[in-house]
Amino acid sequence: MNFSELVKRRQSVRKYSSRAVEKEKLIQCLEAARLAPSANNSQPWKFIVVDDPELKDRLADCSASLGMNKFTFQAPVIIAVVLEKQNILSSMGSFIRRKEYRLMDIGIAVSHFCLQATDLGLGTCIIGWFNEKRVKRLLDVERTKCVPLLISVGYSESPPRKKTRKSLEEISSWNSYHTRASDESPDRKG
Repeated sequence: MNFSELVKRRQSVRKYSSRAVEKEKLIQCLEAARLAPSANNSQPWKFIVVDDPELKDRLADCSASLGMNKFTFQAPVIIAVVLEKQNILSSMGSFIRRKEYRLMDIGIAVSHFCLQATDLGLGTCIIGWFNEKRVKRLLDVERTKCVPLLISVGYSESPPRKKTRKSLEEISSWNSYHTRASDESPDRKG
């Protein structure tokens, strides 16, 4: 499928079939994430693939609280994304510019992972609500590291949904934060 179709098809999947995910497909998704750009090529990430059913269910239990994320028990795979150290240039830039480049980098890499998964016929859901301390204990992640995201992966049982999004005019403007009448169209003559 072309990129526009891929972006339209990618959705947060919360209902999975019991079908196992092929290791080759998971490797392709990891490769897509590995190739993602990062500030000063820092690559501040590590992806922990959890496909052992018992461990995966224990990990799902870390995200299923207050009625949230119960679908993670259905997913045959959960990926834990670990925030790693950035290189010195990226670290200095983050400090000077007061921007957390590592989090931006992780977002780009996770997006690459999820788009590749969609292209391979897999469904994903990016999860931020979970008990991070328990996740780190389960996966033997050092206490000083951060696990900002989990990704559930599997074959979707949900048909593609129509995306409900803000209009293009609500999320963009041209040449200024505030849109002026003369700036409403990128095709304007001037």
